[in-house]
Amino acid sequence: MNTRIGAERLEEPGVGSFFSLPVAAPLPRIIPPFDKSPMKELFRNLLKLQELQFDSPGDSTAEAAISQLRKKIPVPILEHYDRLAVRGKKGVAIVRNQVCTGCHMRIPIGAINTLMHGEDIQMCETCGRYLYLPPETPPQPVVEAAPAPATPAPKPAAKPVKAKRKKAKAASQKNPTE
Repeated sequence: MNTRIGAERLEEPGVGSFFSLPVAAPLPRIIPPFDKSPMKELFRNLLKLQELQFDSPGDSTAEAAISQLRKKIPVPILEHYDRLAVRGKKGVAIVRNQVCTGCHMRIPIGAINTLMHGEDIQMCETCGRYLYLPPETPPQPVVEAAPAPATPAPKPAAKPVKAKRKKAKAASQKNPTE
């Protein structure tokens, strides 16, 4: 008999070693996809509202769409958005490279994580705008342009010397004592 603690448990029938354990099914996704989040619909409505208000003010069809969108947005969020809009500011700012595009200040990583999870709405601590983190798009391949033919660039023309300088130079050459 083995004297190590727990060794007899490993020797029991039906219990294998660590390496012979069956592989479990993959863990369920902890982070819900942003596409299915209710926050996505809220941001979509806020962005549409912002676009309609700032791009086409006074349009009768836009006014009808604005009133429909305003009904879909919760009142506290809409009140804060309106406070910003009254001052001429856009209410929603996109986050790019962890920077608010409204005030160009860096956003704390905790707020970025909350936006990535789609759990809650976040505001910029500096400018007060609602922060929107667009879904990541895969980088587009860079298409290289054909190299330009090797022609030398034309040299810039020499600047003409002003008449005063010519006269002063000629006068100083005539009278070297002055």
